[in-house]
Amino acid sequence: MIMNKKTVFATIALVGAIVVGGFALSGKTGDLYHKITTDETQPLIRTAYSGPVNNQPVSFEQAADAAVPSVVHIRTVVKSRQVAQQQNPFEGMDDDIFRHFFGDGGGRRFQQPEQRASGSGVIISGDGYIVTNNHVVNGASDITVTLSNRKNYKAEVVGTDPNTDLALIKVDGKNLPVMPVGNSDDVKLGQWVMAIGYPLNLDVTVTQGIISAKSRNIGINRQAAAPVESFLQTDAAVNPGSSGGALVNTNGELIGINAAIASPTGSYAGYAYAIPSNLMKKVINDIKQFGSVQRGYLGISMAPENLDDAQKKELGIKDDEKGVFVAGIDPSGAAAAAGIKQGDVITHINGAPVGSGAQLSEQIARQKPGDKVKLSYLRNGSGQDAEVTLKGKMGAIAGAASATVQSLGADFATLPAGDAREMGIAGGVQVTDIGEGVLADQTNMKKGFVITRVGGMAVRSVDELKAALQRLSGNFQIEGMYPGSDKVYYYGINDY
Repeated sequence: MIMNKKTVFATIALVGAIVVGGFALSGKTGDLYHKITTDETQPLIRTAYSGPVNNQPVSFEQAADAAVPSVVHIRTVVKSRQVAQQQNPFEGMDDDIFRHFFGDGGGRRFQQPEQRASGSGVIISGDGYIVTNNHVVNGASDITVTLSNRKNYKAEVVGTDPNTDLALIKVDGKNLPVMPVGNSDDVKLGQWVMAIGYPLNLDVTVTQGIISAKSRNIGINRQAAAPVESFLQTDAAVNPGSSGGALVNTNGELIGINAAIASPTGSYAGYAYAIPSNLMKKVINDIKQFGSVQRGYLGISMAPENLDDAQKKELGIKDDEKGVFVAGIDPSGAAAAAGIKQGDVITHINGAPVGSGAQLSEQIARQKPGDKVKLSYLRNGSGQDAEVTLKGKMGAIAGAASATVQSLGADFATLPAGDAREMGIAGGVQVTDIGEGVLADQTNMKKGFVITRVGGMAVRSVDELKAALQRLSGNFQIEGMYPGSDKVYYYGINDY
């Protein structure tokens, strides 16, 4: 939730920015779960009190001492800008002659004031990579990171993923204190945890609680095109400004990124929600390597989990079959290609049980297009297995074909020469509308963005954009600017 913008009083609220305004690794050296990337070559640093989570210490002192230096305070500035407020005086009128002479309605421009906000983040590499929430840094023109030792750094956004509400930022630092990454699959109900962050614009704050639920879908990420929610729920106190901070086990390992709270007031009132570390690792590793997230899709629709008995009977859902009911199949999707049918009940993904749509979504979200997953399911009460090769959302396996203008899912127009001169550029292609497609799925690009380069190739017209896209394969970047801003933006695209 953001304060001093417009505080939202809702049962569920994002906890990220307060508007005003390390890998210290434990466990075995070869443990994948202590690394963001699988090819990390840095030596792992052991904590002095490493041990299994089940043998939890009575005191949180050692874990807090180890983890606090890796949690940072993030302050952001969104510059003031002119916003067009459209008014349509012809609303409800049928006479098109008025529109012919006077257009589709007048409008006026007003100045949106500068906004300042703050949140939290977690250092995940000694050279300055920091994970936080997308809603903490979204739209920021200036980002300042403050370590627990009060040292300040300027940060740049490496990439974001609105679907999971995660972002990766980078500061120019060396030998920064990093936090070990734990295995969120091993988290148990009732396990002690700590939440660490910078709530309410205070200095670093540590609170404690237990894991009260796993794989929670609370329906808060409504702005994402394909949201993935499978939160760890805790009663550790989390407040506005805590977003992007760490949920830590008693071994001092990161098991989640704090993202939201359940509250009637917008502040802590009982439950907080964190993005599991295993999902975070996949998303952040993709952003670091490719600039955006590669996400595989099964190509199914799932039955809602709050159906009454009559609705279950109508669909054919049996109470004694535990799993995720397949309510629909995309004929061109990965599941259909593997023989999955409507009415099947998916019970396991790669051997991991999936008892809810949130659990299934998290397991699939850890994969990329082209990955093969073992899917176990029930058909007419009989257990079966299938190997599924995941596809991209547009139906093709990653890397199979070059991106096209149609697959981007947007409308484009060649930027008029006068507008180009006003922006100080030689030319470009303006995004006039964004619908369903790659841009909506993989980026937070907004309508009005002017594309100047694609995959390093300059584009000054729609025809040049089409030609550039046809020459590309694999992952690439779209570069450009927003009118009224001199900042260059980069959006990473994974070729479907």
